[in-house]
Amino acid sequence: METTSRTGTTDLTRVPGADAAPGEARPVDGFLRASFPFYGLDTAFAGPRWLLRTGSGADGQIEHGSLGHGDTPSYLTEASPSATREHRFAVVVTVASRPVRRSADGAGYLDATSVSSAAWLAGSGLLSCTWPARMERGMREDWLAQQTGVAWELADELQGAHVSSDWSALTLPVDGRPLPFHYRESEYGWVLAGSTHDGQAHLGAYGRGLSAYGLAFSQIGDLASYE
Repeated sequence: METTSRTGTTDLTRVPGADAAPGEARPVDGFLRASFPFYGLDTAFAGPRWLLRTGSGADGQIEHGSLGHGDTPSYLTEASPSATREHRFAVVVTVASRPVRRSADGAGYLDATSVSSAAWLAGSGLLSCTWPARMERGMREDWLAQQTGVAWELADELQGAHVSSDWSALTLPVDGRPLPFHYRESEYGWVLAGSTHDGQAHLGAYGRGLSAYGLAFSQIGDLASYE
């Protein structure tokens, strides 16, 4: 299985409300270019909302994007191992359903996007705000590569006939209708993934401090509340 990229596509260091310099692309531009709607927490969530990044395929089309809710995550530090528990946030990842995708060299095709694509993007997003920032650089990169590989393998298992026991079932409202998700927890937070009712997109989400069991999702018609 291939998704847009196995490298980091989500930037959790952005400060909400930061404006781009004149002439620079704004974070919202990628979202506005997308041909599919994005999902976020529904109107019952009254906290801050903020934009993350979009990711594109080899043909330049936007393939996924992430919207944040609550506190901006901070990196785990060895000096303050409990710091991650002080931030309450949920990030929702929308992945466009792409049955056919060109490879970067244009000579072939990649596998279709799937619920596993959403699961991996959510899992690696959670990792990006929890890896030990004060670790020696080479060791840190090895640790992140190893953990990202684990996240990918777990996501890949969602494609098979038998889902790994690391994942459990969780049903949450999406646009007011119950939708089944794959769900797993870790000491750093939770991750979930599923596909929308109409099959036009795959949803992933990750968070910490906010219980996943009380969340509900909906299409975002106006991104202004996230800028």
